[in-house]
Amino acid sequence: MSPSDPTILSVARAVHGHPLQPLLDLDPDLGQLLDDERLEAARRELTVRVTALPVGEWDGSRLAATDPENVGLLVLDGVMAREVVVGDTVSTELLGPGDIVRPWQLTADTELLHVSVRWNVLGKMRMGVLDRRAAAMLGQYPEVNAVLIDRLSERAQRLAVGQAISQLHRVDVRLVSMLWHLAERWGRVTGEGVVVPLALSHRVLGQLVGARRPTVSTALAQLARENRVQRRRDGTWLLLGAPVGVDVEPAEVVRQRRRLMPAAALGLELVPDAPAAAESPTSPPARGEVIEMRESLRMLREDAHNRGRVLRELCDQSAALRERTEAVRASVAAARARRAAS
Repeated sequence: MSPSDPTILSVARAVHGHPLQPLLDLDPDLGQLLDDERLEAARRELTVRVTALPVGEWDGSRLAATDPENVGLLVLDGVMAREVVVGDTVSTELLGPGDIVRPWQLTADTELLHVSVRWNVLGKMRMGVLDRRAAAMLGQYPEVNAVLIDRLSERAQRLAVGQAISQLHRVDVRLVSMLWHLAERWGRVTGEGVVVPLALSHRVLGQLVGARRPTVSTALAQLARENRVQRRRDGTWLLLGAPVGVDVEPAEVVRQRRRLMPAAALGLELVPDAPAAAESPTSPPARGEVIEMRESLRMLREDAHNRGRVLRELCDQSAALRERTEAVRASVAAARARRAAS
């Protein structure tokens, strides 16, 4: 009896208490490698249960489908933030339609580095449960499995791009690069520019690019003055101009060293390394450090300018208050003089 037998499907419905829905109707792109005949068969046989998640914090370990033997959960619609907490720092990854998540894991938590993971649903979500029954059916359709694996590869590529963005020197460049990166997936073109329909706060953007919220707010204000990024009334973001690119001279990009293990571990002869020029106390700072120092100096100057403007406004208010006080005193003195004369 095959997994697609109607008897097995009816038993599955009775056991789980949820109606099964065609997977390829929920996510048509999964069938892009199937020919017409197999596409129709897959539409009939590949079915999954669908679970809905409300907005807010989500504890994936309490989901009924939480079982390490299940393949995972396929995001059908909505947006979720996966937050990795290390110390007092939070790194955020945004997940959306097409992503596969496993809120459970086979191995135990790491003991050498304390890391915690939080899940936060940012928009009402629906997920398809790829359980053991669905996995057995997927075994008959390697074309669909290939697309699922490609989805995992795309997610890994997005994470790599996000990591590269978080290492750019200037925070404003990180922010505008990340917003264009998000626009690749969620953006839509309008007459004004490219809209990223995600109501991301300054705090979340900081968690995406590796920066603190006050620094993000300052950088976004500068980008708004330059008419490159605008926040819309509904909290979403509007990108103006052309997509950004970071120009780097080829000589500055150093390839990863081929040998990552110590020479002794590989049975190689140890050769003392030549002293690095960068370690010399008299060597000039690297170009990246100069850029970072200039950016810090620019932000300090801007902060000093803002503080000076606030101080001038306070002085003007103090002078106006002093004038009003003198006028009141003069009026009181005149009234006393008139009463004394009468």
